Amino acid sequence: MPFSIVRNDITKMKVHAIVNAANTDLKIGGGVCGAVFNAAGERRLQAACEKLAPIKTGEAVATPAFALPAKYIIHTAGPIYKDGKSGEEELLRSAYTNSLNLALEKKCKSIAFPLLSSGAYGYPKEEALHVATEVFRNFLSEHDMDIYLVVFDKSALSISKKLLYEVKSYIDEHYVEEYPFSRRSLSERAAEFLEAARPAIPKKHLPTALGGAPVQGLPSVLKEDFFKLDESFSETLFRLIDAKGKDEVEVYKRANIDRKLFSKIRSQKDYTPSKRTVIALAVGLELSIEETDDLLKRAGYALSQSKKFDVIVEYFITNEKYDIIEINTVLFDFDQQLLGA
Repeated sequence: MPFSIVRNDITKMKVHAIVNAANTDLKIGGGVCGAVFNAAGERRLQAACEKLAPIKTGEAVATPAFALPAKYIIHTAGPIYKDGKSGEEELLRSAYTNSLNLALEKKCKSIAFPLLSSGAYGYPKEEALHVATEVFRNFLSEHDMDIYLVVFDKSALSISKKLLYEVKSYIDEHYVEEYPFSRRSLSERAAEFLEAARPAIPKKHLPTALGGAPVQGLPSVLKEDFFKLDESFSETLFRLIDAKGKDEVEVYKRANIDRKLFSKIRSQKDYTPSKRTVIALAVGLELSIEETDDLLKRAGYALSQSKKFDVIVEYFITNEKYDIIEINTVLFDFDQQLLGA
């Protein structure tokens, strides 16, 4: 997917370029910088850096990656945080933007970043994350590149406390632990299936077997509804794109999926993407929760109150919060898979 947050050692990322949180002298330092020099081979990397040093805060330069699995190391110097009023945000934006533009010049298809300036340089993590994701969002709206934000653990990120409180409250209110299979009767499971499949069917039309009597056959209203051929997922998706007046490129970029997958969905009418991809497309289209439910059903999926991932997604869609990067950041914080493909 174009944007991902991953737990990993950045020196082990198999991407075209990794970003080193460098100092302006391009010398070995601590933290990410020290790890990059040690893994790449300090002597050779230092020799390459000496030819490019010094750089200004916010600038970016590239060297070979030497012993790393990447092709390039892009060195950028983020700002030291003082008071938030000394141009730190502009310099931090420049560090990200210049790194991305340099990767573009080098024809990189993928790049991995640490959260710049958020360690020893003291930039508040929540603000640092906001700057990073905003730059990534703007860049990806115009360019195709896989961007990874690499962290050791969740403590490296700090999300809006207000947003996390709202999501946790929503989970507490809507999340329901599912009973073990053996504790649910056949009639309960059948009723749940029918309700999930066709919530619009009046309950008076449900088979009496759901109350305990043997099933002799489905009423005609159910037969017609269940077995008639309807729009495929692909047909529904592209009808919605037209109906919403959206541009296809805008949709797949806002959905955090790549062009190749979107082309596959368009060209192969019977292709069914993953549930995460369907939800991502619903977010990219800014669908209502009812429209999202319908699109999911066209692909054979449904949102469940017994899955934390689904409840988190439901919170964002219900509250018309369609920023895929923000959604994925929260999903990461809750140890869930990310949206997109």
